[in-house]
Order: sequence, then structure tokens, then C-alpha cells
Amino acid sequence: MSKQYNLAVCGATGVVGRKIIQVLEERDFPIENLSLFASARSAGQTIDFKGEAITIQELKEDSLKAPIDIAIFSAGGETSTHYAPFAADNGVIVIDNSSAWRMDPKVPLVVPEVNSNALANGSKIIANPNCSTIQSVVPLAALKPYGIKRVVYSTYQAVSGAGQKGLADLENNTTNNFPYPINDTVIPQIDVFLDNGYTKEEIKMIEETRKILEMPELRVTATTVRVPIKNSHGVSINIELEKEFDLDTVREDFAKYPGIVVVDDNANLKYPLQSEATGKDEVFVGRIRRDESLENGINIYVVADNIRKGAATNSVQIAEALVKNNLV
Repeated sequence: MSKQYNLAVCGATGVVGRKIIQVLEERDFPIENLSLFASARSAGQTIDFKGEAITIQELKEDSLKAPIDIAIFSAGGETSTHYAPFAADNGVIVIDNSSAWRMDPKVPLVVPEVNSNALANGSKIIANPNCSTIQSVVPLAALKPYGIKRVVYSTYQAVSGAGQKGLADLENNTTNNFPYPINDTVIPQIDVFLDNGYTKEEIKMIEETRKILEMPELRVTATTVRVPIKNSHGVSINIELEKEFDLDTVREDFAKYPGIVVVDDNANLKYPLQSEATGKDEVFVGRIRRDESLENGINIYVVADNIRKGAATNSVQIAEALVKNNLV
């Protein structure tokens, strides 16, 4: 019998927390015991896992300790900042979905298809990147052999990225989360504005891309836009490469890269659609074409389920990588 692990999910009642539990079951992660934690108001509720009703416990400072091996956090930055160090001090490996630890130089920021080697640094806290960054760096990693000089992101992000309040605004035509009715427009603002005119979401994509690809001087810029659909993000990526390339060879490079599905058939109107990515774990790449305005430029359009690959599945894949490499 293969080894099994004791795993905890913190923030179990949220959109991502529930999806993590679902993905753990679907991928048959080797779990001996699953513990679920949330705020005091959710304690006592139950969530089904593999036919068993598991009672949610209130997350406290002494909750995360042996025999728990891994704790996946999806409860917001304040919760992660406060509770993750207690877990790490108790020897529990934390996989955190918030932005709290992403740019800490001691904390690996991991997309398993791209940089699972970063897990070997021994940190007890591991950061899960921003959802749009995750789906973007997978095809960028496939292009690294050509040398990446500059990246321009333009995103089309679903309301589920804003959680239950974002979904409610779309469904009820309200403005409790977004500054304008998302039913009637697209909103070129995700997160708050900074002094330089960028939003925090845009800066996250820029800084996280550099860290994950291990290219601290990479020229990256981003415009992030909220669109009126429920789920899955689209990202238009313009990349300037150092080396010449053949488009057919690039398509083959994408098709061979782990986690990528190429959908690129203009004659039959086949390209990545957010509606078709929902519920799937892969990153879909299409609209692959030269940028004829510069030397060695390429445009691609990338789609992925932001709740699955952009959060829950990537977290579970990190846990799987830890197990595979005997790091637990």
C-alpha cells in the first residue's frame, strides 16, 4: 500500500476551498485523514468527501500540527499571514492561495509544470500564484528556449475571480463588489489602483511572472480587465523572442509541453473558449500567430479555469509534486 498523508484545507467553505476538496477527490490524492477548517461561523457544518461527511472545525493557532502533513490555505491574506507561520513552526507544509507570501524571497512560488524544482529549497510555506499568472507562465515556459525579451498581457477575467460577491453582482445586476454593473460592460480595473497607475492585479502578474520564470529583469507589462462571464479567464499574450522561430515548430512545442492543450484551427473556427475550459485542469493555447510589427514577435491567446488550474488544481498539483519528490 502506498503512503498516505494527513491533509487539511483551511477556508474550506469558500469557492476555492470547496473546489480544492472536489479536486482532491477527483485526483485521488493519497489521503489518510482530511481535516477541514474555516471561521467560527462555519464550524459545525459538514462537507462530503468520498462519501464521508467531514465536520468543519474553527481554525485556531494550535489547529495545524502533527499528525497533519500538509495544509492548503484558501482563506485570504490576513488569515494566511497569521496562521501559516504557526503551522510551519509545527512542521506542517503550507500551500497558500493568497498573495501574502508570493513575493517573499524565501518562499517558492510554484506552478508545477514550470518550476517544481523550487520546492526543494525546504521552505515550509509554498505560495500558489495569481490565477492569471498561472495560466500565462505555462506557455511562456514552453517558449523559454527561444529567449523571452518582453511580455505584454491583456486579460479577460471572469467574475468568479472575485469570489461569491463577484458572482452575485453578475447574477443579480448589483454593484456590491464591482464599481459598475458588470452585466453591462467590461471593467478595466481588477484590485485597487497604485500610485503608478497600475492595479495590484497587474503588478502581481508582472512580479510573479519574473519570479516563476526566474527572469528578474524580464520586461513585462499588463492590463487586467473584468468581463461579464461566470468562470475561466482569457489572456492575450504578446511575446518578443530573442531567436527566430517557425510557427509550426512552436505549435508542436506547445502541444508537447505538460498541461497545455493546443486549440488552433482557424479554418474550422477552433480557438480557446472560456466556456469550454470551465471544469478542466489544462491550459488551452490558440490564436498562435506572428506579431508582424516586430522581429521575432508572437501572439497567443490562453484560456484556463481560474478556480481549478488558477487556484484549486494548482494547489493540489503542488501537493502531488511534494509527495512525488519525497519532500513531505
